[in-house]
Amino acid sequence: MDKLSSPKKTAEIVNRHGFKFSKSLGQNFLIDENIIEKIIRGADISPGDNVLEIGPGIGTLTMEMANKAKKVVAIEIDSSLVPIIEENMKGFDNFSLLNKDFMKTDVSEVVEKYFNGEKFKVVANLPYYITTPIIMRFLEEHHPVSDIIVMVQKEVALRMNASPSTKDYGALSVAVQYYCDTEIISKVPRHMFMPQPNVDSIVIALRVRGEKRYEVEDEGLFFETVRASFGKRRKTLLNSLQSVDGATKDIVKSALDNSNIDSKRRGETLSIEEFSRLSNELSKLLDR
Repeated sequence: MDKLSSPKKTAEIVNRHGFKFSKSLGQNFLIDENIIEKIIRGADISPGDNVLEIGPGIGTLTMEMANKAKKVVAIEIDSSLVPIIEENMKGFDNFSLLNKDFMKTDVSEVVEKYFNGEKFKVVANLPYYITTPIIMRFLEEHHPVSDIIVMVQKEVALRMNASPSTKDYGALSVAVQYYCDTEIISKVPRHMFMPQPNVDSIVIALRVRGEKRYEVEDEGLFFETVRASFGKRRKTLLNSLQSVDGATKDIVKSALDNSNIDSKRRGETLSIEEFSRLSNELSKLLDR
Protein backbone atom coordinates (compact mmCIF):
# COMPACT_ATOMS: atom_id res chain seq x y z
CA MET A 1 0.00 0.00 0.00
CA ASP A 2 1.29 3.48 -0.91
CA LYS A 3 2.16 5.75 2.01
CA LEU A 4 0.12 8.95 2.34
CA SER A 5 3.26 10.93 1.45
CA SER A 6 3.53 9.45 -2.06
CA PRO A 7 2.39 11.85 -4.81
CA LYS A 8 0.16 9.11 -6.27
CA LYS A 9 -1.61 8.40 -2.96
CA THR A 10 -2.02 12.10 -2.08
CA ALA A 11 -3.54 12.82 -5.52
CA GLU A 12 -5.87 9.81 -5.23
CA ILE A 13 -7.18 10.93 -1.81
CA VAL A 14 -7.60 14.55 -2.85
CA ASN A 15 -9.45 13.62 -6.05
CA ARG A 16 -11.66 10.99 -4.40
CA HIS A 17 -12.87 13.50 -1.82
CA GLY A 18 -13.19 16.33 -4.36
CA PHE A 19 -10.90 18.44 -2.18
CA LYS A 20 -9.91 21.88 -3.49
CA PHE A 21 -6.66 23.46 -2.26
CA SER A 22 -7.07 26.87 -0.66
CA LYS A 23 -4.45 29.50 -1.48
CA SER A 24 -5.75 31.77 1.28
CA LEU A 25 -5.08 29.01 3.86
CA GLY A 26 -1.63 28.32 2.44
CA GLN A 27 -2.37 24.65 1.74
CA ASN A 28 0.61 22.76 0.32
CA PHE A 29 0.80 19.05 1.20
CA LEU A 30 4.18 17.39 1.68
CA ILE A 31 4.74 14.48 -0.73
CA ASP A 32 8.25 13.29 0.17
CA GLU A 33 8.82 10.38 2.55
CA ASN A 34 12.45 11.30 3.30
CA ILE A 35 11.46 14.76 4.61
CA ILE A 36 8.72 13.21 6.78
CA GLU A 37 11.37 10.94 8.31
CA LYS A 38 13.73 13.89 8.88
CA ILE A 39 10.96 15.80 10.68
CA ILE A 40 10.21 12.77 12.89
CA ARG A 41 13.92 12.31 13.68
CA GLY A 42 14.38 16.04 14.33
CA ALA A 43 11.44 15.96 16.75
CA ASP A 44 12.86 12.80 18.39
CA ILE A 45 9.34 11.52 19.03
CA SER A 46 9.20 8.72 21.59
CA PRO A 47 6.35 6.67 23.18
CA GLY A 48 6.13 9.12 26.10
CA ASP A 49 5.66 12.26 23.96
CA ASN A 50 2.62 14.48 23.53
CA VAL A 51 2.54 16.19 20.14
CA LEU A 52 0.49 19.14 18.90
CA GLU A 53 0.21 19.62 15.14
CA ILE A 54 -1.21 22.68 13.38
CA GLY A 55 -2.49 22.21 9.83
CA PRO A 56 -2.28 18.42 9.39
CA GLY A 57 -3.47 18.45 5.78
CA ILE A 58 -4.61 14.91 4.94
CA GLY A 59 -2.72 13.46 7.93
CA THR A 60 0.54 12.49 6.21
CA LEU A 61 2.86 13.57 9.03
CA THR A 62 0.13 12.97 11.63
CA MET A 63 -0.02 9.24 10.94
CA GLU A 64 3.74 8.78 11.25
CA MET A 65 3.76 10.69 14.56
CA ALA A 66 0.80 8.74 15.95
CA ASN A 67 2.75 5.53 15.32
CA LYS A 68 5.44 6.77 17.72
CA ALA A 69 3.92 9.23 20.23
CA LYS A 70 1.78 8.80 23.34
CA LYS A 71 -0.78 11.36 22.12
CA VAL A 72 -1.18 13.47 18.97
CA VAL A 73 -3.64 16.37 18.75
CA ALA A 74 -4.08 18.12 15.39
CA ILE A 75 -5.76 21.48 14.89
CA GLU A 76 -7.20 22.04 11.41
CA ILE A 77 -9.16 25.14 10.35
CA ASP A 78 -10.53 23.70 7.08
CA SER A 79 -13.69 21.66 7.75
CA SER A 80 -13.48 20.05 4.28
CA LEU A 81 -10.32 18.22 5.46
CA VAL A 82 -12.01 16.75 8.54
CA PRO A 83 -13.55 13.65 6.84
CA ILE A 84 -10.25 12.98 5.03
CA ILE A 85 -8.20 13.13 8.24
CA GLU A 86 -10.76 11.06 10.15
CA GLU A 87 -10.71 8.40 7.44
CA ASN A 88 -6.91 8.26 7.30
CA MET A 89 -6.50 8.27 11.10
CA LYS A 90 -9.22 5.73 11.99
CA GLY A 91 -7.78 3.04 14.21
CA PHE A 92 -5.53 5.45 16.14
CA ASP A 93 -6.94 5.79 19.65
CA ASN A 94 -4.10 8.16 20.61
CA PHE A 95 -5.23 10.81 18.10
CA SER A 96 -7.65 13.74 18.45
CA LEU A 97 -8.70 16.24 15.77
CA LEU A 98 -9.91 19.76 16.56
CA ASN A 99 -11.62 21.62 13.72
CA LYS A 100 -10.61 25.11 14.89
CA ASP A 101 -8.69 28.24 13.98
CA PHE A 102 -5.46 27.87 15.97
CA MET A 103 -5.15 31.61 16.57
CA LYS A 104 -8.57 31.59 18.26
CA THR A 105 -7.90 28.42 20.25
CA ASP A 106 -7.19 28.42 23.99
CA VAL A 107 -3.90 26.48 23.98
CA SER A 108 -3.84 26.10 27.77
CA GLU A 109 -7.27 24.46 27.62
CA VAL A 110 -6.09 22.03 24.92
CA VAL A 111 -2.91 21.17 26.87
CA GLU A 112 -4.90 20.56 30.06
CA LYS A 113 -7.66 18.50 28.40
CA TYR A 114 -5.59 16.34 26.05
CA PHE A 115 -2.09 16.29 27.60
CA ASN A 116 -3.09 16.55 31.29
CA GLY A 117 -1.02 19.74 31.50
CA GLU A 118 2.16 17.82 30.65
CA LYS A 119 4.99 18.96 28.38
CA PHE A 120 4.42 18.65 24.65
CA LYS A 121 6.16 19.12 21.31
CA VAL A 122 4.86 21.20 18.42
CA VAL A 123 5.48 19.53 15.05
CA ALA A 124 3.93 21.03 11.93
CA ASN A 125 4.14 22.02 8.30
CA LEU A 126 2.98 25.57 9.01
CA PRO A 127 0.98 27.74 6.58
CA TYR A 128 3.42 30.43 5.41
CA TYR A 129 1.02 33.33 5.90
CA ILE A 130 0.77 32.81 9.66
CA THR A 131 4.10 31.14 10.60
CA THR A 132 5.54 33.85 12.87
CA PRO A 133 2.36 34.57 14.90
CA ILE A 134 1.94 30.83 15.60
CA ILE A 135 5.53 30.36 16.78
CA MET A 136 5.62 33.54 18.87
CA ARG A 137 2.32 32.61 20.50
CA PHE A 138 3.80 29.40 21.87
CA LEU A 139 6.89 31.21 23.15
CA GLU A 140 5.28 34.35 24.59
CA GLU A 141 2.43 32.53 26.35
CA HIS A 142 4.93 30.28 28.16
CA HIS A 143 3.19 26.96 27.52
CA PRO A 144 5.05 23.77 28.58
CA VAL A 145 6.59 23.30 25.12
CA SER A 146 9.90 21.45 24.93
CA ASP A 147 10.51 21.60 21.17
CA ILE A 148 8.99 23.29 18.13
CA ILE A 149 9.87 21.51 14.88
CA VAL A 150 8.30 23.28 11.95
CA MET A 151 8.49 23.51 8.20
CA VAL A 152 8.58 27.18 7.23
CA GLN A 153 9.46 29.37 4.29
CA LYS A 154 13.23 29.28 3.69
CA GLU A 155 13.70 33.02 4.29
CA VAL A 156 11.85 32.88 7.62
CA ALA A 157 13.95 29.93 8.84
CA LEU A 158 17.17 31.73 7.91
CA ARG A 159 16.02 34.79 9.85
CA MET A 160 15.15 32.72 12.93
CA ASN A 161 18.58 31.05 12.81
CA ALA A 162 20.65 34.17 11.91
CA SER A 163 23.66 35.55 13.80
CA PRO A 164 24.44 39.25 14.46
CA SER A 165 25.92 41.30 11.59
CA THR A 166 24.43 39.05 8.88
CA LYS A 167 21.80 40.14 6.35
CA ASP A 168 19.14 37.83 7.81
CA TYR A 169 19.58 38.99 11.43
CA GLY A 170 16.66 41.01 12.75
CA ALA A 171 13.97 41.33 15.40
CA LEU A 172 12.64 37.83 14.65
CA SER A 173 16.12 36.32 15.16
CA VAL A 174 16.40 37.97 18.56
CA ALA A 175 12.84 37.07 19.62
CA VAL A 176 13.19 33.38 18.75
CA GLN A 177 16.74 32.99 20.09
CA TYR A 178 15.81 34.76 23.33
CA TYR A 179 13.66 31.71 24.13
CA CYS A 180 15.24 28.90 22.07
CA ASP A 181 18.33 27.27 20.65
CA THR A 182 17.83 26.92 16.89
CA GLU A 183 18.85 24.10 14.56
CA ILE A 184 18.31 23.71 10.80
CA ILE A 185 17.08 20.14 10.19
CA SER A 186 16.65 20.04 6.42
CA LYS A 187 16.17 22.11 3.29
CA VAL A 188 12.98 21.27 1.38
CA PRO A 189 12.76 22.20 -2.33
CA ARG A 190 9.40 23.44 -3.60
CA HIS A 191 8.82 20.39 -5.83
CA MET A 192 8.27 18.25 -2.72
CA PHE A 193 4.81 19.75 -2.22
CA MET A 194 1.40 19.42 -3.83
CA PRO A 195 0.56 21.95 -5.15
CA GLN A 196 4.04 23.35 -5.63
CA PRO A 197 4.53 26.68 -3.78
CA ASN A 198 6.55 29.59 -5.19
CA VAL A 199 9.28 29.31 -2.56
CA ASP A 200 11.57 26.69 -1.01
CA SER A 201 11.19 25.62 2.60
CA ILE A 202 13.32 24.61 5.58
CA VAL A 203 12.56 22.38 8.53
CA ILE A 204 13.85 24.14 11.65
CA ALA A 205 13.96 22.95 15.25
CA LEU A 206 13.50 25.42 18.08
CA ARG A 207 14.68 23.83 21.33
CA VAL A 208 12.91 25.80 24.06
CA ARG A 209 15.27 26.43 26.96
CA GLY A 210 14.05 25.48 30.42
CA GLU A 211 16.03 28.25 32.09
CA LYS A 212 16.56 31.79 30.88
CA ARG A 213 19.97 32.46 29.40
CA TYR A 214 19.60 36.24 29.59
CA GLU A 215 18.90 38.36 32.65
CA VAL A 216 16.17 40.76 31.55
CA GLU A 217 14.45 43.04 34.06
CA ASP A 218 11.50 43.98 31.86
CA GLU A 219 10.67 41.70 28.90
CA GLY A 220 8.25 44.24 27.42
CA LEU A 221 10.96 46.91 27.34
CA PHE A 222 13.50 44.38 26.03
CA PHE A 223 11.36 43.63 22.97
CA GLU A 224 10.49 47.31 22.53
CA THR A 225 14.24 48.05 22.49
CA VAL A 226 14.83 45.31 19.92
CA ARG A 227 12.02 46.53 17.64
CA ALA A 228 13.24 50.14 17.86
CA SER A 229 16.82 49.07 17.07
CA PHE A 230 15.75 47.31 13.88
CA GLY A 231 13.00 49.78 12.96
CA LYS A 232 15.24 51.88 10.75
CA ARG A 233 18.26 49.72 9.97
CA ARG A 234 20.41 52.56 8.61
CA LYS A 235 20.10 54.62 11.76
CA THR A 236 22.59 54.40 14.61
CA LEU A 237 21.37 53.13 17.97
CA LEU A 238 21.61 56.65 19.38
CA ASN A 239 18.96 57.79 16.87
CA SER A 240 16.78 54.69 16.53
CA LEU A 241 16.34 54.12 20.27
CA GLN A 242 14.72 57.51 20.76
CA SER A 243 11.51 55.89 19.47
CA VAL A 244 11.34 53.87 22.72
CA ASP A 245 8.55 55.35 24.84
CA GLY A 246 10.01 58.04 27.14
CA ALA A 247 13.58 57.74 25.84
CA THR A 248 15.27 61.10 25.19
CA LYS A 249 18.60 61.43 23.43
CA ASP A 250 20.37 61.91 26.79
CA ILE A 251 18.73 58.81 28.27
CA VAL A 252 19.68 56.71 25.24
CA LYS A 253 23.27 58.01 25.32
CA SER A 254 23.59 57.18 29.04
CA ALA A 255 22.09 53.71 28.58
CA LEU A 256 24.51 52.95 25.74
CA ASP A 257 27.50 54.26 27.71
CA ASN A 258 26.49 52.26 30.80
CA SER A 259 26.15 49.14 28.63
CA ASN A 260 29.60 49.68 27.03
CA ILE A 261 27.97 49.86 23.60
CA ASP A 262 29.20 52.41 21.03
CA SER A 263 26.34 54.82 20.21
CA LYS A 264 27.34 54.74 16.52
CA ARG A 265 26.61 51.03 16.20
CA ARG A 266 23.48 49.77 14.48
CA GLY A 267 20.93 47.30 15.84
CA GLU A 268 21.93 44.43 13.56
CA THR A 269 25.41 44.29 15.18
CA LEU A 270 24.16 43.66 18.73
CA SER A 271 24.08 40.22 20.32
CA ILE A 272 21.09 39.20 22.44
CA GLU A 273 23.28 39.55 25.53
CA GLU A 274 24.03 43.16 24.54
CA PHE A 275 20.32 43.83 23.93
CA SER A 276 19.55 42.51 27.42
CA ARG A 277 22.21 44.74 29.02
CA LEU A 278 20.97 47.74 27.08
CA SER A 279 17.29 47.22 27.93
CA ASN A 280 18.18 46.78 31.62
CA GLU A 281 20.03 50.12 31.59
CA LEU A 282 17.09 51.78 29.84
CA SER A 283 14.78 50.29 32.45
CA LYS A 284 16.76 51.96 35.25
CA LEU A 285 16.87 55.34 33.51
CA LEU A 286 13.22 55.28 32.45
CA ASP A 287 12.23 54.20 35.96
CA ARG A 288 9.95 51.46 34.64
